[in-house]
Amino acid sequence: MQLENKVVIITGAGSGIGAASAALLAKHKALVIVSDVNSEKAQNVADQIKISGGEAFAFKADVSKFEEVELLISQTIKDHGKLDVMINNAGIGGENQRKTAEHTLEDWDNVIAVNQTGVFYCMKVALQQMMKQGHGNIINIASLAGLKPSGYNLSYSASKFAVVGMTKSAALEYGRGNIRINAVCPGYTNSALLDKLLASRPDMGETLKKLIPMDRFGEADEIAEAVAWLASDNSKYITGQTITLDGGTSLL
Repeated sequence: MQLENKVVIITGAGSGIGAASAALLAKHKALVIVSDVNSEKAQNVADQIKISGGEAFAFKADVSKFEEVELLISQTIKDHGKLDVMINNAGIGGENQRKTAEHTLEDWDNVIAVNQTGVFYCMKVALQQMMKQGHGNIINIASLAGLKPSGYNLSYSASKFAVVGMTKSAALEYGRGNIRINAVCPGYTNSALLDKLLASRPDMGETLKKLIPMDRFGEADEIAEAVAWLASDNSKYITGQTITLDGGTSLL
């Protein structure tokens, strides 16, 4: 994949899909800014990339805080001169699995702040730089929950539907500026978020697998392959699209 010398920021890159994407992009010779709200996790991922011969730098940032997003991107420009790819991966789930009327205000506020507002903040600031330099590429990590209903999880579903909508709207606005914006929509993928869901009920794992024609959960490395392709010049004529990796779940 054509990723050599690209400067890439990945939020929520301390674990899961973000960490897998950081490792894969670095393997293809991109320079990766590993950003996460947990500085220790970000540094561990960056260190592993360096041990493997890649180039990566850790940066602590909470995407729900606009000033931290501004600092993340401005420091990247100061240190590396450009921002080729912005991958908005940071995301959380609610603490409770409840129907809408019982959905907690805390879950709503926290999830929307990170998953929706955080993506907006990152897009807003990244686009300002990309317009200045005359090119850019944004990849938003949405979810299957942003394409079809997801019960007992209103804030998460709302945030991911919003990410898909923001992706398409912004792609329409900036296509003539040589800026591509796409979304990746993973299905049930082995991660901390899935672990929390599986822990909610003893039979949850088997229940979920019945919804997946391929009869298994996805792996972070598999999602990272799609992220890397979208980040590369191999996909330079695609914008405003959602790529769904869900083992066929959306077919049901």
